[in-house]
Amino acid sequence: MLSTLLVNRLLMALALFQPAAQGEFVPVTPGTATEQLPAGPLVIAAYAIIWVAMMFYLWTIWRRLNKVESDMRALERRRAASSSAK
Repeated sequence: MLSTLLVNRLLMALALFQPAAQGEFVPVTPGTATEQLPAGPLVIAAYAIIWVAMMFYLWTIWRRLNKVESDMRALERRRAASSSAK
């Protein structure tokens, strides 16, 4: 009950302190300077990030595959040693 009252009062206070709205629509005049970001560096950065992430992923797969292959070789040696001991 108290939390509902507190939230209600907070919302009322926020509504009272909002800035006044603009009275009418003001169109943008043509030729005014606007902020623009060049697309080239952003595209290059995005491709670089993707390539680095892909290379890192492939490197981790390569390491895991080498680990599995070495485990299989160790198991094969143990199996050969246990079958020759019989």
